[in-house]
Amino acid sequence: MKNLEKTNNIKLFIGICCLIMAISSCKKLIEIPPNPKNEITSAALFADSANIAGAVAGIYTNFGVTTNFDFGSGQITLYTGLTGDELVPIIAGGSPYDLQFYTNKIINTNNVNAGLWSNAYAALYQVNACLAGISSTNVISNTYKKQLIGEIEVVRAFYYFNLVNIFGPVPLVTTTDYLVTKNIPKAPVDTIYNQILRDLTDAQKKLTVNYPSDGHARPNLYTVDALLAKVYLYLGQWQNAEDAANSVINSNQYSLVPLSGVFLDGSAEAIWQLPGAGLYSQTEEAQYFVPYASTVVPNYSLSTNLLNTFEPGDQRLQQWAGEDTVNINGVNMYYYYPHKYRAIRNTDVPAEDYMIFRLGELYLIRAEALAEENKTSQAIADLNQIRTRAGLPASSAASQKDALNAIMHERQIELFCEWGNRWYDLKRTGTINTVLGSEKTGWVSTDALYPVPLIELQANPFLTQNPGYN
Repeated sequence: MKNLEKTNNIKLFIGICCLIMAISSCKKLIEIPPNPKNEITSAALFADSANIAGAVAGIYTNFGVTTNFDFGSGQITLYTGLTGDELVPIIAGGSPYDLQFYTNKIINTNNVNAGLWSNAYAALYQVNACLAGISSTNVISNTYKKQLIGEIEVVRAFYYFNLVNIFGPVPLVTTTDYLVTKNIPKAPVDTIYNQILRDLTDAQKKLTVNYPSDGHARPNLYTVDALLAKVYLYLGQWQNAEDAANSVINSNQYSLVPLSGVFLDGSAEAIWQLPGAGLYSQTEEAQYFVPYASTVVPNYSLSTNLLNTFEPGDQRLQQWAGEDTVNINGVNMYYYYPHKYRAIRNTDVPAEDYMIFRLGELYLIRAEALAEENKTSQAIADLNQIRTRAGLPASSAASQKDALNAIMHERQIELFCEWGNRWYDLKRTGTINTVLGSEKTGWVSTDALYPVPLIELQANPFLTQNPGYN
């Protein structure tokens, strides 16, 4: 593939990775101890524990700790919000790429779309290089090796989970060998999910309930179970989804917190949460969504469809949506925008971190799995955990159908503008054509997948375009 370096020299790649880490000026980074007490050290790149630690830490800079707005630090939230029914681009004469996403007319030369693909595969190259190098090294203890491999497998599974839900069938790359990867065709969706499950079930055996470092930035066993619960839900494996969610919820290691504290540094709700570490802002989402003054038009507003979905008295509208009043030609215009992340300066307090998985989502995953198993009263009990926190009365749903509808409604509100959840939900439940067909002009079913970038098609003759695109 074009974005994978043409080299088999993993050591060279890791050396470069470590150099990048050394010159990084992020406010705070994922710290990985280079020399556990039972570790053997050496001087060469992958024979050096400090370089191994730096390489693994480098993987996490592709998420919320990056200073770039890309696949792992906000683009999924923004662009699936535009192609779905959550966000509207506001600024006149703004990015033509935004308009293509909003109108679901993405062309195969769209640079943002190409960046989503290339960012993910560049990061996967880094992941695969670390997995290969750590698996073959003999300078660290087996315990430390297992831990690092388990963490990285979670990261790889997370990348592929998002890739397959954005693009559908995609190349499955698990090696750094350019001769193998340069002409690799798409793998079926089922094959991608099988790889995700292999990575996660192996990570289950390697990770413990303890986080490997301060905070919740590096995956532990419950992070694995959280992603497994989500994957099983998407695959319709209800009992497995329930069991994995039970592991997290019943651990008593996490708790729901007031709405104002969910996304703060050290949130007790966080299962996987990366430190905010931008040069100027703590998270890229705050930088993109929050206007620098209350009288400034935001770049993107919450859609009317989303705003109309909030029930009267829902505190999430006040806590997680900002509102600006802007006088335009003597007329006051009101704009709501995503406000889950508020810190637009890296010095703002209280400090915020970038949330990947949190307990609120696990309650909704378990609720849906229970409802699908016709355990309606238990499902509603989980649902009401979320509603009570939002200041809403208990759900009146009694039948299985009503319970499932109530849960999907709650997912739309609780998880709005978080990691593409709404876009993915519309597709996995088979409701996307009905919902967006009535909300968007010109919607066609093939819009549910993004196009394979033209530059990738040109570089790899074995790639094929998604239906509906040139």
